[in-house]
Amino acid sequence: CDLVMMSDPKFADDLGLDIHIRTNIVRYWSYIKSVGIRIGNDILEIEGTLDEDDAEPHYWINYEYQGDLDDIAGFTVTQELPSVYKRQYKIDLSPKYPDQYILVQLFKEFVRVQFHGGEEVFGNTVGLLGEYSTGKTFARDGSTVMNDFVELGDEWQVIPSEPKLFHEITRPQFPQKCIQPEDPRGERRRRLAESVISIDQAEAACAQLKDPLDIKDCVYDILATQDLDMVGAF
Repeated sequence: CDLVMMSDPKFADDLGLDIHIRTNIVRYWSYIKSVGIRIGNDILEIEGTLDEDDAEPHYWINYEYQGDLDDIAGFTVTQELPSVYKRQYKIDLSPKYPDQYILVQLFKEFVRVQFHGGEEVFGNTVGLLGEYSTGKTFARDGSTVMNDFVELGDEWQVIPSEPKLFHEITRPQFPQKCIQPEDPRGERRRRLAESVISIDQAEAACAQLKDPLDIKDCVYDILATQDLDMVGAF
């Protein structure tokens, strides 16, 4: 499902910023499969890979696969490959916002987007991430607070009037709603009962992390994916 993570038409002196994520559902959970970023007239799409032996970068710049990628709208883009199945892209916003940047991190098929910047950079954005100053998650009308994350996702599903940031169209697309897991709580209990990797094993693998929230997320991700290597994503 394609969702509006962040949008600000006034970003960087009216260049504008749109960030859409494409999610993939697996049983009772989902993950970000790819991200599309528009700044000005340029569009960068990035996705991960299921193949652990695939060290190729999977990106499209202005819909061209592995096209020349030095910058997006004048903001330098650099790539790093810490390991075969880890890669990161850094969009340096310094020309307009010194020492601020957007970071896209890949771990296998999983995509994470991080924003390093203050209110001057992201203070006017709207979308799934909510209001910068308060963290409140609003509907598209800018005033209705939405605390149900399923309803919030439906509210911020990409609609036809918004820019097309992915090189191909996949279902569902608006007005079709995003696919929801069937009975996620019951399914999760059943899957945990069938798990090969136990909670104790997941907690032991994640114990090396320092941030309590990272540890919690790490344990959940290992149990969901049944992959102890997921600790490497943190």
